[in-house]
Amino acid sequence: MLILTAVVLAFVFFVLAEFLIVKYNGSPVSAPEIPRGPKVLGSGPALTYVVMGDSTSIGQGTNYDHSYALASAERLAANHKVKFVNVGISGATAKSVLDIQLPQAIDYKPDVVLLAVGANDATHLTSGNSIQMSLQQIIDGLKEANCNAHIVVTGSPAMDSVTRFPWPLKQFMGLRTKQINAAFAPIIKRNNLTLAPIAIKTRAAFLADPTLLAADKFHPNARGYALWVPVVNQALDEALQAPVPADCPKP
Repeated sequence: MLILTAVVLAFVFFVLAEFLIVKYNGSPVSAPEIPRGPKVLGSGPALTYVVMGDSTSIGQGTNYDHSYALASAERLAANHKVKFVNVGISGATAKSVLDIQLPQAIDYKPDVVLLAVGANDATHLTSGNSIQMSLQQIIDGLKEANCNAHIVVTGSPAMDSVTRFPWPLKQFMGLRTKQINAAFAPIIKRNNLTLAPIAIKTRAAFLADPTLLAADKFHPNARGYALWVPVVNQALDEALQAPVPADCPKP
């Protein structure tokens, strides 16, 4: 009984220590105030671009001018007149994107969508089935608004590169990243979406250089987000080259 009590107490203290490290390791960074109305960029064929997602979609950890959302809109604006709208919200999960952001997004009938969600589902222990249900309903809603919509999804970034997480939570977050992105995979395939594989493409860099994270040791900083930009831009280029579905009239 004494041994069992000691083991239980040790476990409780360990869990408490992990919680305190996560809570106090790093300094908070505020979510930036971003423009919520449409912004028009560039010239050429008209294109409506909507960004949906979590805190990374609004550039938390840096100035919005350094966000991959704005950088990707500027990339599209090189060849198009882009109506750009960002409906992302800090703390968003796949379910809250469905409930809160989708109704806003479909009002614009977007031609191109970037869905940047997954990190909070990893930390909130959302089940794979729940994520897939939310994602499919998001895709269905976007396609109903515009069946020609080109949709890019990022999935979860590499959460085991977050220095705010101590061992062994860091390793668990690596497992959660794989679980979340595995849940995304069949939805991407079924709906002919385009993946921007930020976890695969940038994990090694973040693991090697902790200074790519902001003061909260959780979000990327400007240099960190800069690593995501080419991954997102390449996915957008690929998405725009995808053929229009056979059962969808050309715009």
